[in-house]
Amino acid sequence: MNIWNQHLELPVITLPEVDLTDPEVLRDPFTAYGRARERGPLARLLIPGLGQIWAVTRHDGARAMLGDARFELTADSFMRPQVPDDCLPYMRTMSEMEGPEHARLRRLVAPAFSPRRAAEFRPRIEGIVDALLEDLPSRADGGQVDLLRHFARPLPMDVICALVGIPEEDRPRWREWGATVAAGAGPDFARAIPGIMAGARDAVAAARADHSGEPGGGVLGELVRVQAEDGDRLSDTEIVTLVWHLVLAGQTPTNLIANAVAALLSHPDQLAAVRADPALMPGAVEELIRWCGPTLLAIPRHARQDVDLYGATVPRGAKITALVAAANRDPRVFADPDRLDVTRAPGAGHLGFAHGPHFCLGASIARVQTQAALTALLRRFPGLAMAAPPDELRAPDPGTWRLAALPVTL
Repeated sequence: MNIWNQHLELPVITLPEVDLTDPEVLRDPFTAYGRARERGPLARLLIPGLGQIWAVTRHDGARAMLGDARFELTADSFMRPQVPDDCLPYMRTMSEMEGPEHARLRRLVAPAFSPRRAAEFRPRIEGIVDALLEDLPSRADGGQVDLLRHFARPLPMDVICALVGIPEEDRPRWREWGATVAAGAGPDFARAIPGIMAGARDAVAAARADHSGEPGGGVLGELVRVQAEDGDRLSDTEIVTLVWHLVLAGQTPTNLIANAVAALLSHPDQLAAVRADPALMPGAVEELIRWCGPTLLAIPRHARQDVDLYGATVPRGAKITALVAAANRDPRVFADPDRLDVTRAPGAGHLGFAHGPHFCLGASIARVQTQAALTALLRRFPGLAMAAPPDELRAPDPGTWRLAALPVTL
C-alpha cells in the first residue's frame, strides 16, 4: 500500500501549524511536535523569514519521505556561511548530491565508515575517552565540572583527528575549530572554515605519503588507497571535502552524549540498569537516540515536482522536513513511546540518523563513540550526579535538542 494515499479525509486547511519561535515549542518540542503528529500526518512549520515548511509528522511518513527521490537535498537546504574563494570548491558536500553522483561517491567512501571499521577503531576511541576522563577532575571548580565543555564537546573532534590522522601538535587548533562548529553558525564558524580546509589538504597529502591503509589507521589511508586503485577514483577535492564534511557532521556525539548523560542521571532506574549490565549499552544508546537524540527536524528537502501526500499537494519547489522528534515517539510504532527504556527491544528503528540514501555516513562511528563515552564515564565516576536541573540548561533551538552546559559533581 502507498502510505501517501492514506488519510485522504484530511483537508489541507486543517493542517496544524507549529511556530518554531513559540517559547513552549522551544521549551518542550517533544510535546509540541507530538501534538501535531496526533492531529494528522502532515503539518506546517512557521519560521520567520523563511515562510512555511511542510512537515511529515509520523514515523511511516517520515521514513518514506526521507527515502523518496521526489524530495531532494540541495544547496538551499543548508545555511552556507561566506567563505574565501579558495574554499568554494570544498563547500559542496555529499549531502547536497543526489542520484548517480551521490551513489558513486557514497559507494567509494562507505567502506571506510562501515561498522567493521568502527569496531576496529574502538580501542583508539576508548583511549581518547580515558584521557579526557583522566583530566576531568582537574577541571572541577567549586566541586562541579561542566561535562559538556570538558568531555562531550572535545571528544568528537579528538576522534576525528585520530580518524583523519591530524598530527598531535595540530590537534589543539582542531579542537578549537570543533567547539566553534558545534556552537553553530556565526562569524566565528565562517572564520574557522579556511583553517579546517587547509588542515584537511595537509592531512590528505600526509596520508598519500604514508599510503598504508592499514585497519585502524584512519579513514584517509583507506580513501587514498581507493583513489590509487584502478577504476572510479576519488579526486583530491572530493577527499578534502569529505574531511571538511566529517568535521561538520561529526559533532553530533557532542549533543548526543550530553543529552544521554542528563537523561540517565534524571532516570535513576535506567541508570541502575546500565550500571548493573554493561551489555545493555549498545541497545541503550539506540534508545537514547530515539528518546533524546539531538535531531528534532530533518534537513529540509525540496519537492522536485508536485507531490500528493495524504490528500494534500506539496507544490514543486516547496520545502519539506520530517519531525524526527515526533516520529521517534510515534505510538503507532513504539509502545509507551514517551518512556525511556534502555531494555527496549529493537523494533522499526529510530530516525535519529535519518533514512534512505542520505542515512548518516558516520552513524557507526557515532554509535561506538557514544557507547565508549557512556560506559567509561559511568564506570569511572559511580557517584556522578547533576548539579543543576536539565530543564534550566537547555539551549533554545527548535531543530536541535541540546544543552548549553552540563554541570555535574563527580
